[in-house]
Amino acid sequence: MNNDVDAIRILVVDDERDIREGSERILKRIGFIVHIADRGDVALKVVKEVHPAIVLLDLKMPGMDGMEVLEHIRQMDEGILVIVITGYATVETAIMAMKQGAYDFIPKPFEPDQLRIVVNRAAEKIRLTRDARKLEEEKTRTLSDLDTEKSRIRTIIESLPDGVLVTNASGKVVLINPSCKQLLNLDPDMGPGRQIEDYVPDETLSKLVMEISKGKHVDYGDIPDHEFNLATDTYLRARAQPVLGERKECLGAVLNFVDISTMKVLDRLKSEFVAKVSHELRSPLSTIHEQLAMVIGDLVNSAPQQDHHILTRAKEKTQGMISLIGDLLDLSRIEEGIICHEPKSIRLDDLLTNIVDFLSSRAAASSQSLTLNLPPQSLPEITADPLALESIFGNLITNAINYTQEGGRIRVDVDMAGINIRVKVVDNGFGMAEKHLDKIFDRFYRVKDDRTRYITGTGLGLPIVKGLVDSLGGIIEVESTPGEGSTFTVLLPAQNA
Repeated sequence: MNNDVDAIRILVVDDERDIREGSERILKRIGFIVHIADRGDVALKVVKEVHPAIVLLDLKMPGMDGMEVLEHIRQMDEGILVIVITGYATVETAIMAMKQGAYDFIPKPFEPDQLRIVVNRAAEKIRLTRDARKLEEEKTRTLSDLDTEKSRIRTIIESLPDGVLVTNASGKVVLINPSCKQLLNLDPDMGPGRQIEDYVPDETLSKLVMEISKGKHVDYGDIPDHEFNLATDTYLRARAQPVLGERKECLGAVLNFVDISTMKVLDRLKSEFVAKVSHELRSPLSTIHEQLAMVIGDLVNSAPQQDHHILTRAKEKTQGMISLIGDLLDLSRIEEGIICHEPKSIRLDDLLTNIVDFLSSRAAASSQSLTLNLPPQSLPEITADPLALESIFGNLITNAINYTQEGGRIRVDVDMAGINIRVKVVDNGFGMAEKHLDKIFDRFYRVKDDRTRYITGTGLGLPIVKGLVDSLGGIIEVESTPGEGSTFTVLLPAQNA
């Protein structure tokens, strides 16, 4: 027998004994708990004592009539479903009762099946209402209980060195551990219960947490980390994620705070060191490179072939070192956030046309075809530093040329992908094994095999591209198959998207 029905109490109010006892027998057989009353005043006393979920109420009774009893029941508990029993009254009277809060009506005389249908319909409504209320209570309790001593994970959370903060679906903080209070410079006695902005001083992060708490972000992968400066030389990194229930509904948000001040200092010292060393090395290396070029030019016809080869290799190596220094400086600028400091409105189709035209001669030298495929409709403008865009697509197209065999094909496809402009650099060159794909954006990582070992490079081009794309709020992805080629896809947000 259904447990939900077992828990439902019904009160039958009628001055006719046969109706009372007959209804009681029918309803008990299908699992309800049934109480009876023969008068209105008695019925109200039973309502106070047993709190029935459903009341079968006769409208025509001596003394206090059904309409008056209905009014009292509505005042006592609006959640009680009242089904009026009408025999002598007209349908209009039943409709009037329903306008005053009755749930349904059943006319006398009624068959057992009629009674079962009407009551089961009301019971189903009660069951659904109880389930919804239970879910809401569980949802609230799930996060609120985190801050009670009864929570089995409270001790673990409080002992964590990282800051942990949890909000409910309305953005109210329901848990905050001591490490979080210390990192955010909050009063140690400040407990949960306030809105997120009372704890987190960064407006952008507070807004993001509110959006997550209300269910805007349900995909764990689309929420970026957020860094903010709390005080002089104090930097925190916050990672926010939704808290999902069993039915994937959003219950709130959880934030993890990490102090990255030391990392920031080290990054700054590293960047300063790289910049200083690079500037000190670039000048003498450029001088050596120029002098080697002069020597090679003077000895074209007089020097032995072996000497000429050695000098040429030395010249190539110095050029490689100069390129490495340039790449290191670019990386330092990206880390310092100054590589894209002059954003402008750019027409990407014009910029790509110029880059492809410039590099076409380089592709032609290896008998390669380099084509640009633009969409028929005009592309929206994007806001970016033109030098950054030139570096991104110049690097990707140059790599495609370098890592494609003679006579190969390189194609640049441009189209719209939702609110983003999508640029694909496709080649049918050497390609890469899957094991390399998650490493090629790491600094100094290069794919070396029998086909690529003689290709010169610093291993910094793709890390620079990745840093620039990230700084522009874009995404870069790669697909590759050995012997078939590679496809680099860049998504950049368009203006007014």
